[in-house]
Amino acid sequence: MPQTTEDATFRDDDWYAEELIDRHFVRCAFQRVDLTEAVSRGASFTECRFGNVAFNASRHVDSAFTRCAFRRCNLFEAEFDGCKLVGSTFAECDLRPLRVTGGDWSFVALTGADLRGVTFTDVRMREADLTGADLTGATVTGVDLSGAQLHGARLTRADLRGSDLTSVDPTTVQRAGALIDAEQAIVLAQALGFEIR
Repeated sequence: MPQTTEDATFRDDDWYAEELIDRHFVRCAFQRVDLTEAVSRGASFTECRFGNVAFNASRHVDSAFTRCAFRRCNLFEAEFDGCKLVGSTFAECDLRPLRVTGGDWSFVALTGADLRGVTFTDVRMREADLTGADLTGATVTGVDLSGAQLHGARLTRADLRGSDLTSVDPTTVQRAGALIDAEQAIVLAQALGFEIR
């Protein structure tokens, strides 16, 4: 049976390589917890707070971190496959290199985040806040960025092919060397006021 934990605080716990299968945490606080190489599958964290948590080399499959707050966490080489992080916030976190495949990261706040070289593939990121984020050299392919905030973002040499760029104002982002496809080029040209015939 799935195990649910509510309103608990975990502090200085060693969960190295822990397997979190069908575990559910609601309004829990995690402080200085070591989740290095941990694996979650079908787990859910709802309105939880993570402070100084090590997610290094952890793998998360079909899990949910909804409306969670991550502060000063280390996600070095963490992987999220088919996960839901709707409404979560990241502040002062080490997010490189991060790999995200599928899932829903809509309304996620990654304001000013260092996302150089990270990989987001086939992810829904509707209305995500990427204001001032550094996506230099990142792979952001097949991503739904509709309504996303990208003002001041650095997209230099990023691979953006197949992503929804309708909310991107080309004049407010750094874009030198960014890779797009022909359809996206039309969208961005129209955003600049060009008429395509």
